[in-house]
Amino acid sequence: MRKIAIVLMFVLAPSIVLAQGEWKLSGDLSLNVTQNAYSDSWTGGEAGTVSWVSIANMIAEKQLSPKYHWRNTGKFSFGQIHNQDPETNDWEKPEKSTDKIDIESVLKMTLGAVVDPYVAFRLESQFLDNSVPEVKRLINPILLTESAGASRTLYKEEERGEVITRLGLAIRQRIDRTVVSIEPEETSTETTTDGGLEWVTDVNYVITPEKLRYESKLSVFQAFFNSESDELEGQPNEDYWKSPDLNWENIITASINQYVQVSLYTQLLYDKEIDKRGRFKETLALGVTYKLF
Repeated sequence: MRKIAIVLMFVLAPSIVLAQGEWKLSGDLSLNVTQNAYSDSWTGGEAGTVSWVSIANMIAEKQLSPKYHWRNTGKFSFGQIHNQDPETNDWEKPEKSTDKIDIESVLKMTLGAVVDPYVAFRLESQFLDNSVPEVKRLINPILLTESAGASRTLYKEEERGEVITRLGLAIRQRIDRTVVSIEPEETSTETTTDGGLEWVTDVNYVITPEKLRYESKLSVFQAFFNSESDELEGQPNEDYWKSPDLNWENIITASINQYVQVSLYTQLLYDKEIDKRGRFKETLALGVTYKLF
């Protein structure tokens, strides 16, 4: 319940303020569905599948005053894949294919100098933690990041887009409700805190107006301290937390018409504490999109 309250706070706080003035809003909802089926006479062992992904992207920003600019973004996605047993033709239990909650709020001082000071807050999580299928945990784990530093706009054109980079000190809290027992169900909340230097670069660029768009977000975090460093001392992974963490997301969106879009999404992750190798995800989707704003 505590984690749900935190997420609601991040989601609702900007919405409450929206009613107090004119904001620049943008948002869209999309649904991508893929299905294939085979007749009983089909040979080769193929089986039917159905997969779907729902995506919501929201942006609310406002120049609060000549010196302060506030930008809030929310990215949400959830999807499942349903597989058919090739021998019995029975449909198996759906498995999660996509799950993402990413909410960020950045308040920047627009001084017109070489760099602009900023403070930022970010929440990253997922709707359903299915790592232990017997115990369903909603909105778990949660990664909170609070940062402050200097920001610079490298490129900005009203009709094309912008490239903004920022560098600052950051504190992260990773809140994880781990499973202690399955029967009876028992969980324990563990919190790990680390702090260090964060570099974030956001790219939003319109390649072809109303047709082709490119978005990218590169986040690199270098920890200087970790709350569990003493407990890890002497273990093979005692220095893993000192390695930089990387999260690089890219998406190219092509609009076929007002409601149909094709998108290519890629994500490269590196966190040595989770896996010593990099992790890569790619999604190519064709679906229906509805623009809210």
